[in-house]
Amino acid sequence: MANSASARKRARQTVVRTERNRAAKSRIKTFRKHVLAAVEAKDLEKAKEAYGQFSSAADKAAKRGVIHKNTASRLKSRVAAQVNSLSAA
Repeated sequence: MANSASARKRARQTVVRTERNRAAKSRIKTFRKHVLAAVEAKDLEKAKEAYGQFSSAADKAAKRGVIHKNTASRLKSRVAAQVNSLSAA
């Protein structure tokens, strides 16, 4: 356990930051699942709307340092390809 006051404060901050990062990652995963569910149902309008939410959440997480910007870009690209496959079919 932390002995100094500054170490105790850092431990408290770590708990808060970990929870905030976990929530942001969970939000990304949830929105991604919504997009993929809409793609499975072949609902283009719902997929595009869900992709907008997913894209926004991924960008915000990358901006705040929760995930790397290239990770956000890669996730968005893969999901966008699935959404675009609906309009091509």
